Amino acid sequence: MDVLFLLIPVSLVLVFAIIGIFWWALQGGQFDNIEREGERILRGD
Repeated sequence: MDVLFLLIPVSLVLVFAIIGIFWWALQGGQFDNIEREGERILRGD
């Protein structure tokens, strides 16, 4: 039962880190035009 006092805060930090990285990717324009990358792979430039 004592391990829960460690696992719950660690999991909360991990969740907030994942949300922060996702927000950073959104603000950086990572997902602006996802269709272009799929077409680039098929064209083989």
